[in-house]
Amino acid sequence: MLDEFDMMVRRARARNADRRDWQYVACGAAVIVAVTASVLVVPGFAGTLGGALALLMMAVAVIDARSFIIPDPLVLAALALGCLDAWMMQSGTSAPLALLVAVLRGLGVAAAFWALRAAYVHLRGRQGIGLGDVKLAAVAGIWLDFFAIVLAIEIAALAALTIALTRALRGRPVSGKTAMPFGLFFAPAIWACWLLERSILQASF
Repeated sequence: MLDEFDMMVRRARARNADRRDWQYVACGAAVIVAVTASVLVVPGFAGTLGGALALLMMAVAVIDARSFIIPDPLVLAALALGCLDAWMMQSGTSAPLALLVAVLRGLGVAAAFWALRAAYVHLRGRQGIGLGDVKLAAVAGIWLDFFAIVLAIEIAALAALTIALTRALRGRPVSGKTAMPFGLFFAPAIWACWLLERSILQASF
């Protein structure tokens, strides 16, 4: 009986190890595709910065999915690169103004998330949005225009709802108290909307 139980444990561990291996492969492939797309679709130094954003956002998504934590160093790096991107988007005397607008926009989006967080705590008596999500909102504000910010939030929310619905359909318990790592969906959406903004949206207007 003990040997049989030991074999079952070993098989379960082997399945988990195989699952983790596939997850690592999938994450690595996603990073390569995102960085390559950034460099190829957006020309020049802006594409390189976008590739760095893709790398940072993928790292945020993976870490948040595993530990429900969005590391401050990754957020700070994304903010710094966003400021550089805003500066490089303009030339001459327009660059400081572009940087100021991006910073104010980032602060505004972060403040909106903070207000939503405070309202949720007041109404429900518990946390609904983490501080990491508030900081990630600042990243979205610095990198994206307002239309792309709204689009990124909608994409992330729809993806999170889809995952929750899928879990419910599979018989897994889902309720208003079910924890969901929003950064897992929001971080990649920020990069995706940056790519969309710099390619299709800017070409349309």
